[in-house]
Amino acid sequence: MRKPLIAGNWKMFKTAKEAALMIEELKAKVSDVKDREIALCPTFTALESAVRAAKGSNINIGGQNVFWEEKGAFTGEIAPNMLKDIGCKFVIIGHSERRQYFGETDETVNKRIFAALKAGLFPIVCVGETLEQRESDKTFSVIETQTKNGLKGLSVEQMKNIVVAYEPVWAIGTGKTATPAQAQEVHAFIRKLLKDLFGAEISAITRILYGGSVKPDNMKELMECEDIDGGLVGGASLEAESFAKIVKY
Repeated sequence: MRKPLIAGNWKMFKTAKEAALMIEELKAKVSDVKDREIALCPTFTALESAVRAAKGSNINIGGQNVFWEEKGAFTGEIAPNMLKDIGCKFVIIGHSERRQYFGETDETVNKRIFAALKAGLFPIVCVGETLEQRESDKTFSVIETQTKNGLKGLSVEQMKNIVVAYEPVWAIGTGKTATPAQAQEVHAFIRKLLKDLFGAEISAITRILYGGSVKPDNMKELMECEDIDGGLVGGASLEAESFAKIVKY
């Protein structure tokens, strides 16, 4: 059985103080949750505060990005061991906003994954097509290319620590959501791809999250799909009330 993972991506929101306050509020609302994993990914400046606030609770903390070198003259970047040292468990890699605005490629995604795994972090690897690609019937070819190139060279053992997140770019922050049927179709495609690349066991145990305007009122329906194992939640993870409802779908 794949344990569901509900992860909140806070993007460029919340100061350290705001992060701590929200986590204190959330802790009380989800303290009884045992059968699923919860994670929040704040900005770098709020990570230490978030880890402190989440200590002793069932809430894990993750980073939103990571560099592929352990140290060096890389102004503005953050090393995997820095995230691990501060108390992070997860790290988001290859989010569409990183691809869109900051030149992220499948090759850099691959390098970041290897570096994160070496530091003992669990990568949440994002794949997804744009509206133009979907309307041109390129969804599956785009997903296949991003998945194959992103996970290139990983061993079966390393894949046991990977989470995949399908985020249709056209549904991120737009209010549009892939229907459960659309999401399930792509998730099933990714699972078959993982089977072809890494074998039946990895395909069966890898958690594939859905991201893209996830809200309290659509989470239950999404989670009823066979191959959807959780959510990578954006805006709805910024308020304790709405995120708790999603966690408790």
